[in-house]
Amino acid sequence: MGVRAPGMRVRGNEAAREARKRRTFAIISHPDAGKTTLTEKLLLYGGAVHLAGSVKARRALRHATSDWMEMERARGISVTSSVLRFEYGGLHINLLDTPGHQDFSEDTYRTLMAADSAVMLLDNRRGIEQQTRKLFRVSHLRRIPIFTFVNKCDRLGVGPLELLDGIEADLGIRCSPVTWPVTDGSGFLGVYDRDEESLHLYEKGTDHGQTRPAEHVTALGDGRVGALLGERARAVLEEEIELLDEAGSAFDRRAFLAGELSPVFFGSALTNFGVRPFLDWFVAHAPAPGAREAGGRPVEPGSGGLSAFVFKIQANMDPRHRDRIAFLRICSGHYRAGASVRNTRTGRAFRLGPPQQFFAREREAVETAWPGDVVGVLDRGSLRIGDTITSIPDVEFAAIPSFAPEHFARVRVADPLRRKHLDRGLDHLSEEGAVQLFFSGEGGTGPGPVVGAVGLLQFDVLVQRLASEYRVEATLETLPFRDARWVSGPEAEIHRVAGGDDCALVRDRRGRRLFLFRNGWVRERTAERAKQLNFRRVQGK
Repeated sequence: MGVRAPGMRVRGNEAAREARKRRTFAIISHPDAGKTTLTEKLLLYGGAVHLAGSVKARRALRHATSDWMEMERARGISVTSSVLRFEYGGLHINLLDTPGHQDFSEDTYRTLMAADSAVMLLDNRRGIEQQTRKLFRVSHLRRIPIFTFVNKCDRLGVGPLELLDGIEADLGIRCSPVTWPVTDGSGFLGVYDRDEESLHLYEKGTDHGQTRPAEHVTALGDGRVGALLGERARAVLEEEIELLDEAGSAFDRRAFLAGELSPVFFGSALTNFGVRPFLDWFVAHAPAPGAREAGGRPVEPGSGGLSAFVFKIQANMDPRHRDRIAFLRICSGHYRAGASVRNTRTGRAFRLGPPQQFFAREREAVETAWPGDVVGVLDRGSLRIGDTITSIPDVEFAAIPSFAPEHFARVRVADPLRRKHLDRGLDHLSEEGAVQLFFSGEGGTGPGPVVGAVGLLQFDVLVQRLASEYRVEATLETLPFRDARWVSGPEAEIHRVAGGDDCALVRDRRGRRLFLFRNGWVRERTAERAKQLNFRRVQGK
């Protein structure tokens, strides 16, 4: 031990130094707020792409980088999270692009577990919307620092002061504007950077935002500003900046890191106006990877040993090889291939495979990874979402929960010779969280597997992926249930309740039992009459 301890301290110090070079964040928003467009523009300014794509692009334009699935490109929506790594300002940036559609919110929740901060994207015309509110609460519960980017300022929308008041009243978080929109009454011209006291004026390009626009930076006191903006627009801007300086919330880093204050930026991801000032400020102020709670104890990035957790499984990223990738968030230590670690769920030791870093579907083999990094490893089915991988004794991160679905359907396949392919496809896709898989009847017997989803769009994706990835033409028979709870308690009582007409008993892939109810009223009535049973909406993985 006397020989190894100094080396372990050096390695721990190295891990801490490397962690300070990482920034890992996710973008949260309501559908159609422009999340994938903003993602693409951050990649453009980060030098990761040379031409930015568009989700609702004209046929001649590129598709968004993060939307790598064929159905994502066809539908113009994100249905799975993507890992996008690039370098900017001397830092390694890990951008976790999440689905905006509420039907895929479980994937977003899991991805937020791997993030150190979040960017809350708002539509200038709508302010806080339902899905944004839900994802904000998830982030807020974890005390994740939150940046706010008000998008679509090139369109007429809610006044910026009114919008800030709405955020504070709705979400209960203070706002500190870092940039402010500059308009001449008819169009969006740029932003004023309150930190640098500089005016950023842009020239709108003709390439639909694929490249960086020409940007003119000057001081508000520059004598030419009146000619550029018009005297009335300059006077209004000066008045608003003075009001913010006197009455607005000043940026407080302690409150920001505690999730109590959000720095706010204005811009247009479509035209690229205001994107670079935001990215520069983000890089300077976003938190580096910090301590993670594991069993009541903090695990620091420089703790010495390796610790990581699985937050995502993705099947068939390479359709030619039908691979299965487990995505790990490194929390401490040094990931290197061949090192011996333990899966705390199974208690089994195994050797780490070669890590891969991802840029959407594209991958690159790397030799090492450090705290804050997100890497993928090839897996044959031994890893699950929520698993802790570690070389440190008595370290286990909190389980990533599974939420009770709200829609259910029985899966049918007309060709009995494709049943094995169906079973394999359902097994793979349920492991990655695309749907939840259940079996009716005791011991998994019954007329066919049952799938559950948070939103109906997940069923569409399931059918398409079964056809394209497993060559199974499946149909779904909708079941009349809209509520579910995992259940535990006396066997006799469980079977008594299961005999009713308004509920059904199924088992999940791990053998745990759930009741499916026709509606919430039936579930509440059942809970009142069966007090010996314990019903849970959320179940640890």
